Amino acid sequence: MFSEIFVQGILASLFAGLVTGVGGFMIFLKKKYSEENINFMLNLAAGVMLSASFFALLVPAMQKITEFSPDIHVAGFWYCGAVFVGVLLIWLLNTILPHEHNNMGQHGMHFSLKKAWLFIIAITLHKLPEGLAVGVAYSAEDFMNPDSLVLGIALHNIPEGLTIAISLVAAHYSKLKAALTSLLIGMVQPVGALIGLLTMDFSDKIVPLGMAMAGGTLLFVVINEILPETYGMKKTEKSAFAVFAGFIFMTYLTMVLGE
Repeated sequence: MFSEIFVQGILASLFAGLVTGVGGFMIFLKKKYSEENINFMLNLAAGVMLSASFFALLVPAMQKITEFSPDIHVAGFWYCGAVFVGVLLIWLLNTILPHEHNNMGQHGMHFSLKKAWLFIIAITLHKLPEGLAVGVAYSAEDFMNPDSLVLGIALHNIPEGLTIAISLVAAHYSKLKAALTSLLIGMVQPVGALIGLLTMDFSDKIVPLGMAMAGGTLLFVVINEILPETYGMKKTEKSAFAVFAGFIFMTYLTMVLGE
C-alpha cells in the first residue's frame, strides 16, 4: 500500500509535468513568438528555478546536514559533496546523450526535424532531475514545504513546453501534434519523482543529502542549459530584469507558502 506522501509526490510531479503541456498549447495563442518573447519567458523561469533550488532544497538541506556531525567541517564536506554529485550526474547525462542548444527565433522559420529533436532532448534531460527534486522534497516533508518547489518547477515548465512546440512546428509538425508532444515529454517528471521517492526511503540522512544533490542538478540546469540560451542577445538588461523578477517572485511565494 502506498503511503500518503508517496501518492502526493507522484501527483505533484504529474501536475508539474502536465503544465509542460499547457506551455505547448500556448502555440495556438499567437501566430508567431519572437526570440525576444521566448527568451524573456525563459529568463523568468530561470529566476524562478534559482529561487526554488536555493530556498526549497539547498538551504533546508544545509540546515539539516549540519546536524550530522558536531564538526562543521565534516558537515560542510557532506553538503558540498552532495551538491557536487548532483552537478556531476546531470553533467555526465548531458555529455553522454546527444542534444543541441538552440535559440528558437520565430516559429515561422524552418529547420530539420533532427535538429528540432536534438533540442527537445536537451529539454527532456531537465525533466528527470526536476522530477527527482520533487520526489526528494516530498520525502523531506517533515522539515520543509515542497509546495513552493512544485510551483516553481511548474511555472518553469510553461516556457519550456512552448519552446518544444515551436521547434516542432518549425520542423513542419502540426500545432496539435507539437502541443501533444510537449505534454508527453512533461510526463518524464513523474518518472524522476518516482526514483526520488523510492531512493529517499532508506535513511533519514539520505533525504537531506538527496535534497542537496537535487539542488545541484537544478542549478546545473539553470546555469548551463537555460541562461546560456538567452544571454546571447543584445538586450542583456531585459534578460537580467527577467531573471531577478522571477527570483524575487518565487522567493516571495516560498515565504508565503512556508507559513
